[in-house]
Amino acid sequence: MNEALWQTDLPDLPPPKRGKVRDIYDLGDTLLIVACDRISAYDHVLRPGIPGKGKILNQLTNFWFEELADLVPNHLLATEPADFPAVLAPHADTLSGRSVLVRKAEVVPFECVARGYLAGSGFREYTSSGEVCGIALPPGLERASRLDESIFTPATKAETGHDENIDYGTLVAGVGEELAERLRDLTLEIYRRGVEHAARGELILADTKFEFGHLGDQLVLIDEVLTPDSSRYWESSAWQPGVEPQSFDKQYVRNWLDDAGWNHEVTPPVLPDEVVDGVLERYVEAFRRISGREPEL
Repeated sequence: MNEALWQTDLPDLPPPKRGKVRDIYDLGDTLLIVACDRISAYDHVLRPGIPGKGKILNQLTNFWFEELADLVPNHLLATEPADFPAVLAPHADTLSGRSVLVRKAEVVPFECVARGYLAGSGFREYTSSGEVCGIALPPGLERASRLDESIFTPATKAETGHDENIDYGTLVAGVGEELAERLRDLTLEIYRRGVEHAARGELILADTKFEFGHLGDQLVLIDEVLTPDSSRYWESSAWQPGVEPQSFDKQYVRNWLDDAGWNHEVTPPVLPDEVVDGVLERYVEAFRRISGREPEL
């Protein structure tokens, strides 16, 4: 296994905008998005990187874009370096398997979250108020409880720091009633499709978040889709309410950080080799079960 690709530096291109895990190059009318091997938790980028993680996320997102094409268009233009602009040809080896060329969309400034189970910030909010994003839920639910009906729980889209859960009315105030309704309905429709597909791989898709943008008047799906970084995937055969689920996502890393006693504020501890290996094993297994094939690493 090669070392993790922490970041890209591509000569003759403008400096990239570096997110928590992606480097984004502005090519004018298009963007080059490179999924590096960085991993984040609790709004901190951790060290070291996870070798091959970026390739898994990129290839899985491309798989989902194809699977969901009948529901919603997306921003993809090309997924293979051979089809990228000539200026990128010298970097084909670096970009292979972990990059895409996309149309530049006007991003909707909110995260669109669908939840079918109670976990994460939704569970924390429920335990304090009995609600999630203003949606009242029945009393007596436990961690990992299945909801009677999937819910749409939008969040702010923060450039830095943590996204904050909001209620539907706040989304309406931000984007208007018509677009808010479209985002809600489309998010839940995509989530249902993801749940059905994941179940065939004996996985529970507990919750997930999407990002959308506009290309002219067309609403399109952008960024990553239904990956272990943006979703909670659980082992269906081991699931039961009240018990920490066996997961194939970032929760494994969060649990290790919590057990290590980190306070989420100071510099996070370095991930040991066994945690790096454990993350990669889980992401590869999720990829296999969802796509039915092996990732290019």
